[in-house]
Amino acid sequence: MQFLNQTDTICALSSAPGMGAIALIRLSGKDAMSIVESIFTKSLASQKTYTAHFGRIHKDDNIIDEVVVTLYKNPGSFTGEDIVEIACHGSVYIQEQILELLIQKGARMAGPGEFSLRAFMNGKMDLSQTEAIADLISSTSKAAHKVAMHQMRGGFSSEINELREGLISFASLVELELDFSQEDVEFADRQQLRELVEQVNAKVSSLLHSYKLGNVIKNGVPVAIVGSPNAGKSTLLNALLNEEKAIVSDIAGTTRDVIEDTIVLNGVEFRFIDTAGIRETEDIIENLGIKRAYDQIKKAAIILLLIDLTEMSEDFVLQQIATFEKSVNLEEQDFIPIFNKVDQVDLKQYQKLTEKGLFISAKTKDNLEDLVNRLAATVGNVHEGDQTIVTNARHYEILLKCKESLVKVEEGLEMEIPGDLLAMDIRETLHHLGEITGQITTDDLLGNIFANFCIGK
Repeated sequence: MQFLNQTDTICALSSAPGMGAIALIRLSGKDAMSIVESIFTKSLASQKTYTAHFGRIHKDDNIIDEVVVTLYKNPGSFTGEDIVEIACHGSVYIQEQILELLIQKGARMAGPGEFSLRAFMNGKMDLSQTEAIADLISSTSKAAHKVAMHQMRGGFSSEINELREGLISFASLVELELDFSQEDVEFADRQQLRELVEQVNAKVSSLLHSYKLGNVIKNGVPVAIVGSPNAGKSTLLNALLNEEKAIVSDIAGTTRDVIEDTIVLNGVEFRFIDTAGIRETEDIIENLGIKRAYDQIKKAAIILLLIDLTEMSEDFVLQQIATFEKSVNLEEQDFIPIFNKVDQVDLKQYQKLTEKGLFISAKTKDNLEDLVNRLAATVGNVHEGDQTIVTNARHYEILLKCKESLVKVEEGLEMEIPGDLLAMDIRETLHHLGEITGQITTDDLLGNIFANFCIGK
């Protein structure tokens, strides 16, 4: 793959494309200084690292722009190579002219994530840290930012490396025994190895368990708002979003398709989905909407069952909740009954419902804050501490393989298999752990990972 060539000097626009006040163009490579120097009015080679210099970019006798050039000399740069950043005015024409000049002078356009790739190849960070950069850039909530920052700073890597170090030590001792097979000696204490494997297995299981939370933090918590027609689902969605996203009407069955939008509550992004009202109907289009409603219920992490108190007695409400719970598998989901339109009823008639759900008025926004707090509580407080939470599907799949290989080691210890076979199983675990941090890589793996990065990072 072309971007795996580490000898070229690369360049790219690192700020958002399009017109703006300022644009940032970045170069990395052994010729970065000389290439920029050839179109800049000041000498750069003798300047110190981490310094900024004002001057002009010129093409022959024509001035392209007045810019600020910042130097990051190797090895103390993001990529481990010489980096030069040009801050110019945000005209698209100016950006294109400068990039064209840089290419004419010997640079080439960078591929997606190539700056981060070079940081990995030059040992500035491991693979899981570079992947966290993409997560950090795309983070849209405090929780997602917190998790990505923890991983980028090496929190996840340090835990994986700690697991590897213990296993490497035992693998070496087991393999050393093979050199003394005639003497029948045992350098690796099998009981200590068993205890270590149990500890590693427990940690891997904990990381796997965290993926459910990590996935919703990264991609947003899907929340399905369901209920009968005219229960107030669209009104609730509008109240939560604080805008008229969904059409509100007294006519039953107004919502016939899925309406979705996101909002950040208490630092966590939630994806609210307003579904078609669930009822018996012969309307073909409405039935399609109801089918999609059930599809969204299956995908949701949280289900809000909205019930119109003006239409039901207390006993009938309890019956509706029980019927819904039987019709939907709620083992993997949080289920919150919401009793709507409290502004229109006497709550003394609904004392049995107090422990069952929340009383609100979507129209007047009464007790809406209670719902927001309840939603945030279902995710938990991910802002405290620096716990490692797995958010990357690649990491999750590798940890599953790692757990399978740990089971082989445990079974081998129980069966007292020969040391050479035991060492193979331990090495398989080490291989999988190494895939996470990048001790074990292939060009295809790197290509797949960095192809999803933005150009210029």
